[in-house]
Amino acid sequence: MFKKSFLKKIAQNEKVSLNFLEKQLQKGHVVIPVNSKRQIIPPAIGGGFKVKVNANLGTSTERSDINEELKKLKVALECKADTIMDLSTGGNLAQIRRQILNSCPVPLGTVPIYEAAVKAESRHRGFEAMTFDDIWDVLSSQAQDGVDFFTIHVGIIREFLKIIAKKKRVGGIVSRGGAIMTRWMHVNGRENPFYENFDKILDLAKQYNIVLSLGDALRPGAIADSSDELQISELMVLGELVKKCRRAGVQVMVEGPGHIRFDEIAFNMLLQKKVCNNAPFYVLGPLPTDIAAGYDHVTGAIGGAMAAYFGADFLCVVTPAEHLRQPNSDDIRDGVVSSKIAAHCVDILRFKDELEKDRKLSAYRAHRNWKKLFPLTLDEAKARRYRNASLPHSKDMCTMCGKFCSLKIIEKCNLLK
Repeated sequence: MFKKSFLKKIAQNEKVSLNFLEKQLQKGHVVIPVNSKRQIIPPAIGGGFKVKVNANLGTSTERSDINEELKKLKVALECKADTIMDLSTGGNLAQIRRQILNSCPVPLGTVPIYEAAVKAESRHRGFEAMTFDDIWDVLSSQAQDGVDFFTIHVGIIREFLKIIAKKKRVGGIVSRGGAIMTRWMHVNGRENPFYENFDKILDLAKQYNIVLSLGDALRPGAIADSSDELQISELMVLGELVKKCRRAGVQVMVEGPGHIRFDEIAFNMLLQKKVCNNAPFYVLGPLPTDIAAGYDHVTGAIGGAMAAYFGADFLCVVTPAEHLRQPNSDDIRDGVVSSKIAAHCVDILRFKDELEKDRKLSAYRAHRNWKKLFPLTLDEAKARRYRNASLPHSKDMCTMCGKFCSLKIIEKCNLLK
């Protein structure tokens, strides 16, 4: 699948042995998202590797400005997002995707049903009239453009419509792709076209070495729906589809729940790993409370840290704008940094080099060595801005303690390393 020289570079970046990377890749416990048409060195995502972070961006039907999306991309990369997803639904989608791809040195993912639905609205005056040919045109063109991973809403099948109708949720279906597929199956009385044509999709993914991210179309959108029958039923289908992907030689990861009660996060992570045979797990948040509108980047970081500790491999950024509006570049920065904090809190328990970052920063802080401290912070620009607000009056200590700086007092006692 990959040349040994290519895998060796990835192993070096990940600080693991080539042998370990190859074994995890062979077992399907790790994925390397890179389209065969792209020339990038991607991260490895999965068991035994550092927790990775994805940032979403993209236009909407209400706002479509490619310059704004490129600004968001720049900010996400500055904050060291490991991957990017383009979720655009407004404007010239193919042109927007290609511009983002050309500016993106990390893996780029998409949700093909979005573009298929947008085009069907134009061609057929409603996405309900969408055909698999419409979907296939989008899948093929995005593959040829160089998209590295697809979120495919394949696990929501027609038999679930009875459960959806019978056991109405508090939060409904919050997955945009899930809602589209539910409506399509309801109107047409037919099976999910992604599910019906999954073998053909596997052939395309294998041809271009695209990672399939099996979407959680029925993820809970409220903690009242956490771990309900719909969510678990879809997960069982995804577990079977993971087996099909591996038999076909296609890399696969599984997407996980959104709003999950705090005491159920561990259960969900362990269940997914068991049902999906340790496929990499990609989670949105999760969000353990519904009431933090405007602060969901904090909620997502709390849930993300817990999820990563119990086995999640890949955290999708949640921004402060979640549920409220299309995020701007400041929202992207806050979201990425929050998710990176969550990932790092778990990585320092498993990787010595991550723990060493904290030790070094603490040592520099103890001696007020600001110049060496700042580059080790997750948001250097913000740390410098806060620090500079204290100057020129407090060149050594900060304005919180002033002349009663605890570190200066202890330093006089010769109690610092």
